[in-house]
Amino acid sequence: MKSRPTLSQRRAGLLGVVIPREHLQPAVLAWAAARAPRERWGVALSGGADSVALLLLLWAHWPERRGRLVAFHFDHRLRGAESRLDAVFCRRLCAGLGVPLVTGYWAQPLKTAGEAAGRAARFDFFEDAMRLRRMKVLWLGHQQDDVAESMLMRLARGSGSAGLAAPRAIHEHLAGRIHVRPLLTLKKAEVCAALLKAGAPWREDPSNSGEAFFRNRVRKTVVPIWCDAAGRDALAGAALSRQLLEEDDVALERWVDRIGAINAAGSLNLARLRDMPRAVVRRALHRWLARQAERFELSRQAFELLLAATERGEPTRQSLGLSAFAVINKGRLSLQKRVLGRLESRRLFPRRFN
Repeated sequence: MKSRPTLSQRRAGLLGVVIPREHLQPAVLAWAAARAPRERWGVALSGGADSVALLLLLWAHWPERRGRLVAFHFDHRLRGAESRLDAVFCRRLCAGLGVPLVTGYWAQPLKTAGEAAGRAARFDFFEDAMRLRRMKVLWLGHQQDDVAESMLMRLARGSGSAGLAAPRAIHEHLAGRIHVRPLLTLKKAEVCAALLKAGAPWREDPSNSGEAFFRNRVRKTVVPIWCDAAGRDALAGAALSRQLLEEDDVALERWVDRIGAINAAGSLNLARLRDMPRAVVRRALHRWLARQAERFELSRQAFELLLAATERGEPTRQSLGLSAFAVINKGRLSLQKRVLGRLESRRLFPRRFN
């Protein structure tokens, strides 16, 4: 005899009617259809409206995947009992859906922790938990309001197309992880209205209404004024701009791929960048820096100096900090590291021994 659906399952079914599958991000739908049937999917679940809607919609619209879903909840331990109640809510929701829940917490939360530190701790937990379970795919509940907020925040610090294209519908990371965001076609108000219609509760984080964090100030003050001033659907406009910027960013990446300026030893062949648009040279230089085993935090001014030297191709030695130099010699940009008072060339890909 077939068991009756639980309350959470009924709510998921209702939400699937209110937000049909075709209303989700088209690129995500196409991507999901091509994935291996036995692949397990992780779902970031905070207990907030976006993540609750995400989990319910995955359960409703991908019934064949229900046994392959795993939810992940991270407790920042910054709101005392409220944080613990978030975890209780997520546990009950997952139990009602028959979805396993993996929880983690910030072992040493900082009372003055900033938004970036909290986000880093959360994603470190996701990465570790998924690696232990040999999972690659993490679904996230970002929607159009998040797109607008991120874009305005990144404009304030002068981001290029790579930064302004975030959050991406499908983001494949270098480590092999894949972040998937199917709600980028929806606004926050639409998500909340749909949950109310389906009778599905969620948890509200009171700290989101404060002004301690930059994102909160943008969300609470800047975005409403911006939308009113636009006289049109500014959130949908920002989502479209994000998509177009992602297309431009992908084109730049493929252009750099075809040039093949970075050789197996890790040096940058400047001859292959000659007469290329500055955007291509900039992207190649970013890629060269990113491929170093040691990450160098260059100031904007230091990067621009290195970019200009790379374009000129003249012999140059520029400090990258206390331990290394970027050296241009004989038409190549390479890394040199100081070891025991002398400089040695550093291989990005260590020699392998059989």
